[in-house]
Amino acid sequence: MKKLITVDEAIAYIRDGMTVMVGGFLGVGTPHGLVDVLVKSGVKDLTLISNDTGFPGEGVAKLVENRQVKRIIASYIGGHPETGRQMSSGETEVTLLPQGTLAECIRCGGVGLGGVLTPTGIGTVVAEGKQTVTVNGRNYLLELPLKADVALIKAHQADGMGNLIYRRAARNFNPIMAMAADTVIAEVETVLESGYLDPDHVMTPGIFVHRLVKEGEGRCLEAVKPLPAV
Repeated sequence: MKKLITVDEAIAYIRDGMTVMVGGFLGVGTPHGLVDVLVKSGVKDLTLISNDTGFPGEGVAKLVENRQVKRIIASYIGGHPETGRQMSSGETEVTLLPQGTLAECIRCGGVGLGGVLTPTGIGTVVAEGKQTVTVNGRNYLLELPLKADVALIKAHQADGMGNLIYRRAARNFNPIMAMAADTVIAEVETVLESGYLDPDHVMTPGIFVHRLVKEGEGRCLEAVKPLPAV
């Protein structure tokens, strides 16, 4: 299967009304190229699942500013005042989850679990409308799995089979989102020949990744060959 495609081919997978996960943590590890083309595409009524909505004019914040998102599931929106304004005015539905809970709900969606039991949020507005389960005398909230139609993630390196390596803290939400979507598109800085990546270094196996896009390019590139050993 052809995995390395153009950014325009990648964005064609996203249609109005879909649920889209976008990796990153306040812009770090966010696939900015894919997000920018998604903004230009004008696709609307999206449900956005991301750790946060970034900062004004950066990353997923552009989708919010362009009125392409109808619902947001995130752990933090404080860096982007427009998200707060849209939430307060009722223009956009915002569901806030504690960061660890958000990560676990995505992981549950990826590994096929029925949800996660967490004490975080008990006795607060987070618990409103949610099922409470008592285990050994302690109350827990049942938080349901999160899945998406498409996940847009960012990686440092990939090979032609879609195996991914992330760079330091830019890993953040990307690996778990790669497991929790029907279609996973990775924006990568470098694409190497298959077999070049050390299997012990692979962080997301290619079986989870459906398409690759080269960072900063809007056209399909040939795989980059590694330098010869010295």
